[in-house]
Amino acid sequence: MSHQFLEIDRSQPITLPGNLEGWLDGNDLAHFIVEVVEALDTREIEAAYRGGGSAPYPPKRLLALLFYCDAKGIFSSRKIERATYELIPVLYLTGGLPPDHDSINSFRHRFLPPFERLFVQVLLIAHELGVVQLGDVSLDGTKIAANASQHHALSWAYAERLEQQLQAEVQTLLERAAAVEGPGAVDIDLPAELQRREDRLAKIAEVKAEIERRAQARYAQEQAAHAAKLAERAAKEQARGRKPGGKPPQAPTPGPRPDDQVNFTDGDSRIMPVSGGGFEQAYHAQATVTMGSLLIVGTHVTQHANDQQEIEPALAELAKRPETLGTVERMTADNGYLSEGNVNRLVDARIEPLIAVGRQSHHDALAERLAPVPEAPPNPDAVTAMQHRLKTPDGSPPL
Repeated sequence: MSHQFLEIDRSQPITLPGNLEGWLDGNDLAHFIVEVVEALDTREIEAAYRGGGSAPYPPKRLLALLFYCDAKGIFSSRKIERATYELIPVLYLTGGLPPDHDSINSFRHRFLPPFERLFVQVLLIAHELGVVQLGDVSLDGTKIAANASQHHALSWAYAERLEQQLQAEVQTLLERAAAVEGPGAVDIDLPAELQRREDRLAKIAEVKAEIERRAQARYAQEQAAHAAKLAERAAKEQARGRKPGGKPPQAPTPGPRPDDQVNFTDGDSRIMPVSGGGFEQAYHAQATVTMGSLLIVGTHVTQHANDQQEIEPALAELAKRPETLGTVERMTADNGYLSEGNVNRLVDARIEPLIAVGRQSHHDALAERLAPVPEAPPNPDAVTAMQHRLKTPDGSPPL
């Protein structure tokens, strides 16, 4: 049986909306972003423009464009420029006047500091609309790939081997120069060969100095953490009247490690493990969101590969938010943030910690979730109290 299909005539005229608004649904995100951006105070950015030359692109249009593309996961200035021709909401945001990628990139880099203040203005607008209120927040991190290849990096162990190799080559070249008239002499540009190796040795020395600097900073942090563990162990020994079980914490080792490395392309990035396995040259971005609205209320970027040291900077970012947004009452985080120090830091800040104490199944057995709440332990420390809290209805997710 044959089917009759619709005929498509690509040369046939079609009727289009008379204006850009007609292309969009009334609830499209682009409408919301335009309304929010129009309410922002952008006088600081506008005052930075001087007269002369052609008229600049309106800062609020560029802001709306960047906000929308960030929300849609479009970050490259070249991809944003392409979106101004391909995506109808972006065409609406720009009013049919698309900026080129150089203008987008220059605007973003030039006005990066004021963007943080605009971010706070957005939160205040959301608060006035009843959308955001600090109270219960959640902290999590994600790895963001750096614009650098991990193959353009030099580790401490390889730098040591390469340094020895180049020093041996320099010695060989000098010996060859002394015997230039002897049998087997080879005609080479000795000064150029020596200079090439001296330049590489200088670069290696620069990399080794940076690795040593990072190792020294790491050792200072590890020493502080080790001292805190020893003090905690001594306090427990004094309270119990006996030595605690287990081996005492091992003292950190100073100096660079064989796999410590520096990337030539992006020296600020680090080799980090990523989800799914493997390693990547990356940064570690942290975001704090409100549990009710899921709006981001705090961000920071770190070079640490794990989450252990990120509670403190997250709290520092939250402290910058206006008091009108309220105060944080509870903070949830996954097992990567778990440490006695982090739990105590939240308690000291009068924030109830709800940090996972282990990897948990996404679908626990119903019998386990319906089990009666255990009795609270007597005189618990902060971590023990949190562990009990997580087993109560107030501290666990809904069924």
